[in-house]
Amino acid sequence: MYDRIVVAVDSSAEAAHAARTGFVLAQALSVPIDVVTVLEASILDALRSGAGRDRLRSDREQLLADIETQAEDVRISSTLLEGRPADRIVEFALDSGTNPLVVLGRQGRSSVSRRLLGGVTEGVLERGDIPVLVDPGPGEDESDFDPSRILVPTDGSENADIALPHVAALASQFDASVTVLSVVDLQRAGGVFNAGGLDGEFIEALESRAETATEAAAETVQATEPNLSVESMVRRSKDFEGVSGAICETAAAENVDLVVMGSHGRSNVRRQLLGSVTSTVLRSIDVPTLVVPRSQS
Repeated sequence: MYDRIVVAVDSSAEAAHAARTGFVLAQALSVPIDVVTVLEASILDALRSGAGRDRLRSDREQLLADIETQAEDVRISSTLLEGRPADRIVEFALDSGTNPLVVLGRQGRSSVSRRLLGGVTEGVLERGDIPVLVDPGPGEDESDFDPSRILVPTDGSENADIALPHVAALASQFDASVTVLSVVDLQRAGGVFNAGGLDGEFIEALESRAETATEAAAETVQATEPNLSVESMVRRSKDFEGVSGAICETAAAENVDLVVMGSHGRSNVRRQLLGSVTSTVLRSIDVPTLVVPRSQS
């Protein structure tokens, strides 16, 4: 599935944890790993003295060297890049292998504790050229990446189902079980001002379509890797959190430790850089999430 792992780092704790996740993946998949860090051109331009630029480059080279020392039993190389971080990371990854996987930390929170996607992470995702694993950083137990239960949301669309080959490959490699989830969003189906509720037959039709989507996706994963444990699940969402809220709630309730999803679903039009459901999940969920772009189809 992947022939190279590319991890982009800075000096944050989230990036350090993402690097550890990358090491685990590289070792499990028996592929090389590249660790990169990017010096923004604007920062270099702002430093008037050559000595200041040299000191900054030296600091980043030391960061790469320190991270390299943490890698065990993997083929690793490190590279200092310059330019616009999101563009340089994607360009490097595409040049490094035929089927690379980028691993990034999610980064940061706002002053009101709402989770944010770091600007670099969001920029790489919005390029939509390459699968990206977003690591939310160390949890309470600070355990390393070792997925035993994988959740894959689907709405039955081609955009959503491009994630299925990635699910099958990772579940097989890590001997993980798979849960295929479809969410029936009653709030969206009925409209914001729907005070009378939804007709029972209409809800049944929605749930039937969701069951068909999950069963088809589960069969696809099972056909790819017959020895996997695969189940399908349908959940209702009645509040304003919608599909993304139901995905995060299911992940927590089912002790999921990896989510794999397409960058867009049925409702996301071509002009959108990153689907609204995927974007919200990335900001809210507490487990690593692999986002597979539409270009993978």
